[in-house]
Amino acid sequence: MLLRFGYDISVSCGQETPMICMMSVRDELREALRVQSAMVTTPAVPTTVYRDLFGNTCRRMVAQPGLFSLRSDCTIELSGLPDPVMPWLQPTPLAELPDEVLIYLVGSRYCETDKLSQIAWDMFGHIAPGYTQVQAICDYVHRHIRFDYMNARVTRTAYEGWQEGTGVCRDFAHLAITLCRCMNIPTRYVNGYIPDIGVPVTGPMDFAAWMQVYLDGGWHTFDPRNNVPRIGRVEVAYGRDAADVPLIHSFGPHVLQKFTVWAEEVKA
Repeated sequence: MLLRFGYDISVSCGQETPMICMMSVRDELREALRVQSAMVTTPAVPTTVYRDLFGNTCRRMVAQPGLFSLRSDCTIELSGLPDPVMPWLQPTPLAELPDEVLIYLVGSRYCETDKLSQIAWDMFGHIAPGYTQVQAICDYVHRHIRFDYMNARVTRTAYEGWQEGTGVCRDFAHLAITLCRCMNIPTRYVNGYIPDIGVPVTGPMDFAAWMQVYLDGGWHTFDPRNNVPRIGRVEVAYGRDAADVPLIHSFGPHVLQKFTVWAEEVKA
């Protein structure tokens, strides 16, 4: 399956504004790219690339005063299969976890394990550890939080999302991630593209957030927002939570003027 994906984003800046953008696919997917378009800025400015602590591709630049646009348009070859469902997966014993996985067991900026630990054990402690327990957490979060763009808030934490019962995909992910970590399951935050393949189209395309859980020695995708296997995920970045993977981190004020995202199957 070929998937075309990209973005066209414009912001306005009152002065020269340094930025770090994190919108390139993960290195693990680069060999699958069939049409690759590096980020194009208007007006054109020099950019440099580095990898952060999680291996995400970060692009540095200085946005010019006035309207500043970022655009990319790529095509990638994917299997066309939905997310795998593997109920036999078991937790990796804590003592056998790789060192680099341990960071995904503890609290982080938006994932307050200290506030939700007892709640998590009360609700999920009776369920056999592994895939079934993680899915039970996703089922709960999917029911508990009501999706509503109008109630989006960039400062909302997992605990606040649990209290308020509303939010967007990042809030679903943060709450499920936190509950999993409370159950001693390493879990990381992922953002990227999810096309509307095989599901009803519910609105304009956007970047999406989901999570990956470490079971049986590997990372596996779970999506508490959609909570059904999806086709065509394209990973852009992952980290402890949304604080590690901002699409645009500007060191100065900017105003969003345009935000268009696409992810669609290319028909043969």
